[in-house]
Amino acid sequence: MEYRPFMKLAFWLLALTLLAVGASAQTASGPPAVGVVRAERQQITQTDEFIGRIQSIGRVALVARVTAFLEKRLFVEGSEVKQGDLLYQLEQPPFQAQVDNNKANVAQLEAQHTFAEQQLARSQYLIKTPAGQQQTVDQNVSNERSLAAQVASAKAQLEIAEINLGYTEIRAPIDGRISATEVTEGNVVTPTSGTLATLVSQDPMYVLFPVSTRTGLELRNRYAAKGGFNAVVLKLRLPDGRIYGQEGKLDYVSPTVATNTDTVTVRGVFPNPFIPGLPEGGPAPRELFDGEFVTVLQEGVQPITVLAIPRAAVLADQQGDYVYVVDAQNKAQVRRVQLGQSTPSTAVVTSGLTEGELVISEGIQRARPGEVVSPGPATPPPQVAPRGASEPTEPSSNPASEPAEPHKSPSNGSEAKP
Repeated sequence: MEYRPFMKLAFWLLALTLLAVGASAQTASGPPAVGVVRAERQQITQTDEFIGRIQSIGRVALVARVTAFLEKRLFVEGSEVKQGDLLYQLEQPPFQAQVDNNKANVAQLEAQHTFAEQQLARSQYLIKTPAGQQQTVDQNVSNERSLAAQVASAKAQLEIAEINLGYTEIRAPIDGRISATEVTEGNVVTPTSGTLATLVSQDPMYVLFPVSTRTGLELRNRYAAKGGFNAVVLKLRLPDGRIYGQEGKLDYVSPTVATNTDTVTVRGVFPNPFIPGLPEGGPAPRELFDGEFVTVLQEGVQPITVLAIPRAAVLADQQGDYVYVVDAQNKAQVRRVQLGQSTPSTAVVTSGLTEGELVISEGIQRARPGEVVSPGPATPPPQVAPRGASEPTEPSSNPASEPAEPHKSPSNGSEAKP
């Protein structure tokens, strides 16, 4: 039939028409639109993060100093106690009887010593007369000195007995929070019975965290000329993600490097006051706990000036980090960069980028190396400081304009390639 060649011809004409329309539409669309920002110097606060552990400054294991029955426990387990508070009461009558016996012995020997002193005085007077004898004087001197020594020994025994009597009252040596008791009333306790309870101080608290030797040298070089320990402040990120409301200070660096981890131990001190609104006698009236894991944020006191760009502008592949810049011909070019300390929203560029260059931060997926793009001002980011890090204090110089196409920022570990 003759209509088949006509149908084939019509089909090919329609296909050619559609291709021409698509090509003309693609040509009319022009270069892809991208959002750019200008690499500028900004002021930021340097912050380093480490994993640390809270440690109580004072820790006391309460033990018995004498052998006796435990009569009373006078504290609430888990509560906070003050220095000098009576915690345990041991059996006292046997120790009190020993004190009374030693007091009587001291009194008896003091009476004998007084008589010996009188005899010595009389013999020393008689030695001046014909009735006196030197031998009698010597004998009385010996008796007086012997009794004086016995009195001193008896007083020492009395002091020991009084000390042992005092040991029947176990008091808190420091302010702190006390653990549950290990021995209940009615049991015999001895110096070898072990720990009765543990008392840990609460305010202030230490935080200990390991720092690699390389990082430690970098931190020393960074802050030594600015005041050392006084040039940094410490902050804590608690296990639930909140930033602790108190700032701390560094006070100690271990003089020895751990051979198995090549790290040094650094220590800071943090206040640990009562939480407002909670009863001080409650089960957890303070924020920090002994042995708690936290994230330590070490911040410089003075901000520094760095070359910064949005973190969304940075891509990464197996060769490292890179960005797209727009040259004078509006062509996208790949630029390898080295990053310094960065935050989730701001990347600090230490090398590979020059101040004033235009960096693509939006529509990166539409950019190709060496191809022409249509640059426009990027959408300003929301002014929200990332948790645990300080943001640049100076806003970007790019004015706000029409929002560019939303950009899905790649992660720093992506395998995207230019």
